[in-house]
Amino acid sequence: MIDRPTIDRIMDATNIVEVISDFVSLRKRGTSYVGLCPFHDDRTPSFSVSPSRGVYKCFACGKSGNAVGFVMEHEQVTYPEALRYLAAKYHIEIKEHELTDEERQQQNDRESMFIVNEWAATYFHDTLQHDADGQAIGLQYFRQRGFRDDIIERFRLGFALSRRTALGDEAKHNGYRKEYLVKAGLLVQRDDGSTYDRFAGRVIFPWVGVSGKVTAFGGRLLDSRTKGVAQKYVNSPDSEIYHKDHELYGIYQAKRAIASEDCVYMVEGYTDVISMHQCGIENVVANSGTALSIYQIKLLRRFTENIVLLYDGDEAGIHAAMRGTDMLLAEGMNVKVLLLPQDEDPDSFARSHTAEDFRQYIKDHQTDFIEFKTRVLLAGVTDPVKRSSAISNIVASVAVITDPVKRATYIQECAQRTGIEERVLIAQMNRFIRQNREERQREREREARREEAAPVVPATPVSPTALEPLSPRSAGQPTLTMLEQLIVELVVRHGEKVIFRGVKNDADGQTMDVTVAQYVYYDLSADDMSLADPIAQQILYEAVTHSGDAQFVAERYFCQHADMQVSAMAIRLSTNPVRLSKSLRIEPDEERLRSQAVHMVLDYKMAIVENDLRQLRQRLSEVSSDAGQMLAVLGDIKKGEELRNLIAEKIGNRIK
Repeated sequence: MIDRPTIDRIMDATNIVEVISDFVSLRKRGTSYVGLCPFHDDRTPSFSVSPSRGVYKCFACGKSGNAVGFVMEHEQVTYPEALRYLAAKYHIEIKEHELTDEERQQQNDRESMFIVNEWAATYFHDTLQHDADGQAIGLQYFRQRGFRDDIIERFRLGFALSRRTALGDEAKHNGYRKEYLVKAGLLVQRDDGSTYDRFAGRVIFPWVGVSGKVTAFGGRLLDSRTKGVAQKYVNSPDSEIYHKDHELYGIYQAKRAIASEDCVYMVEGYTDVISMHQCGIENVVANSGTALSIYQIKLLRRFTENIVLLYDGDEAGIHAAMRGTDMLLAEGMNVKVLLLPQDEDPDSFARSHTAEDFRQYIKDHQTDFIEFKTRVLLAGVTDPVKRSSAISNIVASVAVITDPVKRATYIQECAQRTGIEERVLIAQMNRFIRQNREERQREREREARREEAAPVVPATPVSPTALEPLSPRSAGQPTLTMLEQLIVELVVRHGEKVIFRGVKNDADGQTMDVTVAQYVYYDLSADDMSLADPIAQQILYEAVTHSGDAQFVAERYFCQHADMQVSAMAIRLSTNPVRLSKSLRIEPDEERLRSQAVHMVLDYKMAIVENDLRQLRQRLSEVSSDAGQMLAVLGDIKKGEELRNLIAEKIGNRIK
């Protein structure tokens, strides 16, 4: 359990721009920062971060929150886990008691798997540095590859002892449960229940996710066993925390350089990434032999739209470059391709060149995808049918580009390179575009049918927030939601501001100043009313409770609230798509705020009474056969109409 003072220290130390910049490439725009939203397929920067208010909001998908909420949403972790992450980032000590066996059992699988992976990464690295076999075998291998000590530290490289139970025995000695070691893929369980180390006898390459958590491992054989072995490398299996097609090796070490350079180099293997870092080129990642996936592309687009596919010049490298091009183009990436000289790969090339030479070589030899595909597909092709098929393949790639200006530019270039009339290529491209659109429509229809066939899961009811006892007569109909939102927005933005001065208190005869929040709460309570939504009512009640605090500012208080439901609602209601700079913003004065509060409360009360009257009239028709009940309902209707007319009179529109 993390106490409130510690939470306050974490929140005070947290810089939301620094936190989100670890995951998203942000650019300054006015007083805020913008970037591509990590929570949906964002093609234009719709994700805004306000450092002054400590909140973020996407104006496309609607996601919003504070720094803690971002970490929770992005990393799919609990509130305490998000606080621990921020505490570690800002070097804030959290004193927590050691977990008992029972408490450890209650930890969710994801957290436990991350914990054992972090322990294993440290264990493998310590073995490499301090164990005799680790130094003689593992460290010697990395030395032969030319890796410096600082690079070994940066990538947390390690070594797994050859004894097949070494890691399992050490984990047991340190209190880690076999269940999570198996789930994380560190141990393999036999049919009889016994286990052995998956990576025994291999050098270790930890996979570190964009947030800095160890998600998986890759292990490489070193000795003569690699000769003729198809599986020289072994990777962790898919699990709750690791899906190979979602991850990119080196993304954590490269993300800042990618954002700074506004470009990423994509290579194939671990050593390619590491050697390029050692060479001085840090904006590089690897997909490690898997076909490039949509998830990996979306991850990269958070940091840049520019990618260079940097592969070997052999047939396998050409194939790897060809298969990822269309997906990258469809996701709005600007694609360049560079095939290295024969018998060279990024690892060997980086080790034999300086960073400046390497960058210059890339600049001089990289080509756009049209030139690359034209050279590869049309080289030596004289048969008209094969040539036509190759050109159609190139045009099909152009057709997946969503930007019409880019499409037109590439079609012009394609016409020049192939000698085909531009109008012919455009006609063919349009056919591909229609086919792609029809296929997407069919996929949406198939998805809709699958959703219709899926069983309906009832929504989990929200437990009402405990508040001071109130009779919850409130405008709960969907058509009234906007009125309630307007009131809560007013309270969040201006709840602490005084709108009535010198008001006499009937209880003790003393005078008092009344804030926006106090006026809304007391005026609704006078007619036995409240806000329908329990979170909205909690915001109103807490604003009243803190109105006497000298340092209380409603917007800051609620946007940084410890209850994530409260902060989410506050941020959503207090964030406008267009927010003027402070110098241009006109803050409402006391008279304007008073007018807004009075009119909003009256409109809301009118909506509640009208809703009550509708229900009473419906009730009247249901009890028409019972004279006693009819009289009682008619009496309630009369009282309701009197209250309605009183409210209408205050509004200035008397109902006859």
